[in-house]
Amino acid sequence: MSEFDAIFVGAGHNSLACAAHLSLKGWKTAVFERSQAIGGAVRTGEYTLPGFRHDFGAMNLSLFAGSAFHRKYANELKGQGLEFAPVADCFASAFPDGQWFGVSNDLEKTASRLAAFSAADAATWRRLVGAFPGEAEHLFRLLGSPMSARALAGTAWNLWRKKGIAGALDTGRLLLSSPRAWLEDNFETPHVRTTLAAWGMHLDFAPDIAGGAVFPYLESMANQSFGMVLGKGGADTIIRALVGMVKAAGGKIMTGAEVAEITIAGGRATGVRLASGDFHVAGKAVIAGVAPGALPGKLLPNGSGDAAFDTAMKKFRHAPGTMMIHLALDDLPDWSAGAELRRFAYVHLAPSLDAMSRTYQQAIAGTLPDQPVLVVGQPTAVDPSRAPEGKHVLWVQVRMLPAEILGDAAGKIAPGHWDAIKDAYAERVLDIIESYAPGLRQKILGRAVFSPIDLERENPNLVGGDQICGSHHLAQNFLFRPARSFARWNTPISNLYLTGAATWPGAGTGAGSGYLLAQQLGGN
Repeated sequence: MSEFDAIFVGAGHNSLACAAHLSLKGWKTAVFERSQAIGGAVRTGEYTLPGFRHDFGAMNLSLFAGSAFHRKYANELKGQGLEFAPVADCFASAFPDGQWFGVSNDLEKTASRLAAFSAADAATWRRLVGAFPGEAEHLFRLLGSPMSARALAGTAWNLWRKKGIAGALDTGRLLLSSPRAWLEDNFETPHVRTTLAAWGMHLDFAPDIAGGAVFPYLESMANQSFGMVLGKGGADTIIRALVGMVKAAGGKIMTGAEVAEITIAGGRATGVRLASGDFHVAGKAVIAGVAPGALPGKLLPNGSGDAAFDTAMKKFRHAPGTMMIHLALDDLPDWSAGAELRRFAYVHLAPSLDAMSRTYQQAIAGTLPDQPVLVVGQPTAVDPSRAPEGKHVLWVQVRMLPAEILGDAAGKIAPGHWDAIKDAYAERVLDIIESYAPGLRQKILGRAVFSPIDLERENPNLVGGDQICGSHHLAQNFLFRPARSFARWNTPISNLYLTGAATWPGAGTGAGSGYLLAQQLGGN
């Protein structure tokens, strides 16, 4: 039996950021991870062929690079080997009619592409980019603050003081709008609207879901203003740096160490029991980086003692699933819409807002979409170190998919378990990419397919293949993430806390949940 100040269940990047901060504050910390791999959904591996490094889940590290945690600990992280690969050509969409639109961090390039579609849209883009610093101040303050009355009041006061009532209401309207509503208010070109709306589908915001507009807005404006960053050599550069920080500060990290139970005494979390039978004591905090459903009846065999909390955790809503396809390639795709697309970190394949809406509804109904939204990542266009010289990797995120298959919208794949049909569905995905980039199959040297169920097997937090660990719809966001009265990483049990994407401020690589909790527990 060992004694620690804080014990972490799971080694995702939020847990590691929290452990690093507390360790540097003098806390004795220990992180227990069931897998042999550290990092949760932020890891990199040679899933196809030796020398080809693929990001398992997250690829874009812009949120981490711009995070409060990175601002505070940039030197320490760099000292532990953190290295970014900056991206100038950030994201684009290719369309069936042979046209494309993309956002680069050069305003004149982006505006010129826009002007080819619409002079009015180009003018709107310039106006939005010019206003972005002022708008971003308030949005980033909201997204980077705890969900406390004091923090919310401060954000609201600052917003009113700088923008007035009308301006504050405009910001509020943006936060409540659907992607379609905001895009149709601002842009007249369907291709432009569709390109930006694709970012909503990275989360679980189909075009007509309220609260989704802010994500396309922030991603497009931030990419235009600052560019994007990937991890040099792979997204796991942040994990290796965080692990180095924790260990350098005296913290311990144990892999292959599954936590079977969080021990409770007198309404207080006292430690953990491992599947091996070993017990470890936590004097100040047990911090669970798990999906909410893993608490009642599992890590807490007798529940929390608060029936309402346990019910909320069991009913926590997960987003539709994802399939990941990793390809080792002899060369990048030859996009028929234009060779310039080979330079972009992301190429989205989603023909229209209506097609995205239909895909989302098909997945929600348990049906395999006939035309899934594809996010085609080309990391080696930016960072050649991820593959042997002259070779490439392709990162394909297939959105949105059901965890349980009840039918096929195309009528070609019989309902069955993902293990039986994943390769057939992967062929549908490759057919779609091939229609935009003829000859792709001839370039494939190796492939690895992870179905939604495979993703959950690799990481139980990805319930049903939900890569963002929980819907971000308004009823489960802000003060309601993961449930009303528990948005500050607290639980009904003293000294037991939740962290990770299921908690405020939600999904992404920014480590906001872990760092905000660490500051709450250990000070700034």
